[in-house]
Amino acid sequence: MTELENLREQLRDFAAAREWDPFHSPKNLAMALSAEAGELLETFQWLTDEQSRRLTPEALAAASDEVADVLLYLIRLADKLGIDPIAAANRKLVANAGKYPADRARGNSRKYNEL
Repeated sequence: MTELENLREQLRDFAAAREWDPFHSPKNLAMALSAEAGELLETFQWLTDEQSRRLTPEALAAASDEVADVLLYLIRLADKLGIDPIAAANRKLVANAGKYPADRARGNSRKYNEL
């Protein structure tokens, strides 16, 4: 069992022990995921680019907790939808490589249709 599969199983068990499955609709999980991503964003609010690269130990701990929350909700959402997140990410990387060829995208942040 991979670490991702292990996390998925732990989340299933965690939710089942609390009888939370009725609340874990894809809509609710997506909303919770978005809220947690917003909390992650708060870690960086008002920081300069340089400060965001060198977080204080307290800010790094907060970011770590929020990254964990985002990951856990994402895994739970993918599980409810029957999506293999690793396979989906690999497909997306292939698609992005086609949209953003290295020779045209290197060193700029423009969208693929502006390259």
